[in-house]
Amino acid sequence: MKKEIYITIDQIEQFGGCTRFRSGDKLSLEKDKENAYDDEAISVFDKYELLCGYVANSVSSVARGTYSAGRIYDQIKTTIQCEVCFVLENCLIAKLMV
Repeated sequence: MKKEIYITIDQIEQFGGCTRFRSGDKLSLEKDKENAYDDEAISVFDKYELLCGYVANSVSSVARGTYSAGRIYDQIKTTIQCEVCFVLENCLIAKLMV
């Protein structure tokens, strides 16, 4: 049986906030190789292909029980999909669709 992988998506407030998301929404993840702050940054895009956040990658932003961007970075070749499971006040919890 394949283990399900959950991630925290943060910095949502910079792109319109969490209220526009619902459980079941599909999002795309893409390596952000141009990110000056994080060598393992993963951008998150909504169904309109608009940037809507980043996969959390620090101890203070990764929710307990979820994977950081660094832990899934090598699993992403070009893009990968995820599904929103929980919409919290300032972040999303999503499941990778692998």
